[in-house]
Amino acid sequence: MMLDELRRHVCEANLALKRTGLVFQTWGNASAVDPDRKWVCIKPSGIAYDRMTPEDMVITDLEGIPVEGSLRPSVDLASHLALYRAFPEIGGIVHTHSHYATCFAQARRELPCLGTTHADYFEGSVPLVSPPSRDEVAEDYEGNTGSCIVKALSGGSPLRRPAALVAGHGPFVWGATVEQAVENAGVLEELARMAFHTFSLEPDAPPLEAYLLAKHFQRKHGSQAYYGQEG
Repeated sequence: MMLDELRRHVCEANLALKRTGLVFQTWGNASAVDPDRKWVCIKPSGIAYDRMTPEDMVITDLEGIPVEGSLRPSVDLASHLALYRAFPEIGGIVHTHSHYATCFAQARRELPCLGTTHADYFEGSVPLVSPPSRDEVAEDYEGNTGSCIVKALSGGSPLRRPAALVAGHGPFVWGATVEQAVENAGVLEELARMAFHTFSLEPDAPPLEAYLLAKHFQRKHGSQAYYGQEG
């Protein structure tokens, strides 16, 4: 993928976040890594979405060293880079402060799998990630935020639970592509909205039965998946 094409994909992903209401003001960012995993493209910091163009996107290497672009990258770049370096399966990352998902992060509650809609996308709950410590914030806040997410995901495939809620902060979501990351961010927000209203009706709502969770996830994402059409 050429860098111009990478910029177009990332710019469109950021604009899609705004169009779908997942981002308010400039509270969010999307990024992607090129197929050779040499370059990362991310939204610039604090730029209004209504005047954002592909040329505004910033290119860095996987250590965050700028390669192309005159604007400063998103302040969350280091969080994205920690995930890209840890997980080669991840090709795109989205961070938002979408309303319902952020409510769960601020309440310091994981998002449990309450129903089959959730199970279609996430193989279990969306984990709550502890924030960086005082010393870690002073040392490298954004980088250590990413490291905290990486630690919380250790031992599992990140694409089977493609999101995490950073306590007191908000959701980070990812996918094999940046387009998938945007889709997953939208799904996460709707699942959080469903869970919020479920708990308002029944505060002690139980999690979905494990066998139903497994069935719904596997029929869409398993080795013998049969959801949708072939090809």
